[in-house]
Order: sequence, then structure tokens, then C-alpha cells
Amino acid sequence: MASRLVRSLSITNRLVGSFKYKPTVMSRCCSTTPADKVLTIQELTVNLAKAMGVDSGFSPIRADRSHLSEYLPTSQSELPPRAMRDSYLVAMIPLSTSTRLQDRYTTFLGYVRVGRLLEDMDIFAVMVAQKHILNPKLPEGTPSPQTLVTALVDRIDFSDFVPKPHEDIKISGHVSWVGRSSMEVVVWLEQKMYGTWHRITRALFLIAARDPTNTKAAMVNAIEPADDREKAILAGGETRKANRIALEKQHVLKVIPDHDEQRIIHDLYLKTKSNKNLSFTNMVLPANGVWMEDCTISNTIFSQPENRNLHNTVFGGFIMRQAAELSWVLGFKFSKYRPKVKSISDIKFNKPIAVNSLIHMYAHVVFTQMQFIQIVVYVEVFDPQTGNTDTTNVVHLTYEVPEIVREVYPRTYQEAMMYIDGRRHFFEIMKTPYDHDNVLNEEGIRNKSKL
Repeated sequence: MASRLVRSLSITNRLVGSFKYKPTVMSRCCSTTPADKVLTIQELTVNLAKAMGVDSGFSPIRADRSHLSEYLPTSQSELPPRAMRDSYLVAMIPLSTSTRLQDRYTTFLGYVRVGRLLEDMDIFAVMVAQKHILNPKLPEGTPSPQTLVTALVDRIDFSDFVPKPHEDIKISGHVSWVGRSSMEVVVWLEQKMYGTWHRITRALFLIAARDPTNTKAAMVNAIEPADDREKAILAGGETRKANRIALEKQHVLKVIPDHDEQRIIHDLYLKTKSNKNLSFTNMVLPANGVWMEDCTISNTIFSQPENRNLHNTVFGGFIMRQAAELSWVLGFKFSKYRPKVKSISDIKFNKPIAVNSLIHMYAHVVFTQMQFIQIVVYVEVFDPQTGNTDTTNVVHLTYEVPEIVREVYPRTYQEAMMYIDGRRHFFEIMKTPYDHDNVLNEEGIRNKSKL
């Protein structure tokens, strides 16, 4: 199956690509050649580093890439439009044949570590974005001038399928929407069980293209949908972009909560008041309730070179893994059950983190309903010399446990705003459930390649 898949992808690329060009390091960076083999995620990572012109081994001084600026297009019209299937990529996480990987990917319960999958999806999304870019100005053998960084993880939804740590996991994806310098990439994970591929997760990444020195935006190829399927996927990307903009404008740090949300906060406050004591300051915890201030844990990480990305800053997947594992511990501690992650959403990457940084992570239970727990993790970088702290990332996670959990009560206005923000994220996840189908797949690409 794997060999047929890769051969069909090769045929498709020749049929769909109307723009004639010589293969370059850029175009070959994420190739799954030879045709009879699907590469592993580890092999593709090595190829990506070569395409970016990154030497192996750590150096505290980042390599100078400023000379590559001459190959950047000055407008999007200089780049040939691409179909979605041009960026389609597939790889394997070879758990069935690597005991070393099994050790790294297995939890103490014998399941697959979600955090490790987050790391793989993050780097894979960059590979897909790299495969989308086609620059006719770039000479053969020249590293890519675009610097690709993860700007946002819109959403990662998990199915009910439980992957096994001793079977290979297939990771695949394609670009699903493009702006002038940003690309939405859909990534999904699958595992074969009893002859059938089962979807594990579907993720949406927003990848930003920057210039060689990572100081300003760089143009990327526009998308020209090849068929109605791609048109529908592209329209979905436009809708998600509009939704992100609308939600950001209504953030509690920018706009007063609406009337219903103000009423909710007031009702929560009244539940903490006793009829026998009319004091505003004397608050009583309701039955089966818990104060938000008691639902938090934290962690401090000193990052090392092994945690870096291709740009000599801390790898975004590493941050996501650490945040996910810290939130899981909090969910376990809070509910007394081992929680199952349902969704991770709205992961913001506000600033790059230097490799030698002190990273503080704070996880809070901010909202609960029935058997669901909404947790937010704030990632901060602390400078011991200046005493300054910068919030670099925010991660929202939705968990589910087997029984109804306690209700969370805020005691301060700050906690009330965290409650409202968490409630918004929870209901945003609930109103748009897990989507199994809104992606391309190898079967559809194989069929198109026969036309």
C-alpha cells in the first residue's frame, strides 16, 4: 500500500504541476523517494534541515542566512500557484520496528504519549508548508530563503480511537489555506488496526513564512484549487480565519464580557454567599465546589540545545508537549481519574524562546461542566538578571473523565475573567465537533492521478 501511495503521489505531482522547473533542495526536502518507500518522520526531519541549510550540531551563534534574501519574491505573483495536493505529504512513525521509539512514546499505562505526537505534528506541519513553496528564482542546491515558524495551532481534535505503542502511526497532511505569507496546514494521524486505518487526531496549524533573518514576512505561493473538494477545504480555511479574527476582537482583555456572561459571574458569586452573613468579603464554598485558586500546578524548565528547532530557538513542539503533560497531571489531580484529552485549541506562539531560557509553566482548571475539564497553561520566560517575565505561549486543553467533576468557583475578578475565557473555549470546541472528513487523502489523490 505504501509503495502504491508514493508512486501515485509522484504521478500526481507530474500531472498537476503545470509550472516547469528543475528540482532543487527545496522541492526535494520532503520527498518520499525512493518510490517504493514512505520515509519516517525522523528521515524527513533530516531532509528538512538540509533544505534549510542547517548544519548538524549546536552552535550558540546562529548561521548567517541574510545572503538568501536575494531569492525572495517581492510579490506573490512571482510565485506559481499551487494545488493542495502539491503539498500532500505522508510519513511513518515506526513504532513497530524501533524499541527505542517505543520507550520514548509509551506511557506508564502502556498507551501512546500525546506529547510525543504533538512534537511530531509540529515539525511535520513545517515540512508540509515547505513542500507547498515553489520558488523558480531559487537555484538548484540553494537552501530555502523562507524561514518557517509555527504562529498558531488553531485546534487539535482527538478521536475515541486509542493508539497502540507497538504499531506504526501514519502522519499525513497538506496545506489547506494560504494568505500572503501564512499557510494553514491540516495534519492527521492514523494507525492501522485489523486491516483498517483509524483516525487518531486532526490538527490545524498556522505556519508563517519569514525572511532569512526572521525579521519580516516573506511571500508564499497562492493556492489554486484543483477540484471542488479543494475548493470546499479552502472555503473552510477562510471561515476559520474569519472566526479567529472575530474571537480575538471579543477577547476578555479587549472587550467587557457580554450581559449573559456578567450574569453568570454574578450568579457564581451569589452561590458563595450565606444568607446568615451579608458581608461582601465572607465567601463560602458551595457543596461539590472548589476554588479556582486551589486548582493550579506549575513547573520550571531550563531548556537545553536538544530542545531547539532549526532556528536555534526552543522547539514549539517541545513547549506543547510540556504543557500537555503538565495539564494532564493537573486533570488527574483534580478529578482523581486519568483524563482523556478531547481537544487542544488556540495555542499561541507570541515570541520565540531562547535555548538557554528559564521557562515557567502554570496550569489552571478554569471551567468545568459535567464530566469535562477545561485547563489553560500559561508559558512564561523569566530573565534572572532583569527579573522580567514575558508570556510567550498560551495553551487551552479540554479533558474528559468518567464521572461528573466538581464545579470551579473564582474568588477574584482576574479568576472570573479566566473562567469566562475558559468557558468560551469549551463551548467553541463543543459546537464544532471532531471532523473526520474535511481533508484530502491518499485515495482521492490516487484517483486524481489516474485522470
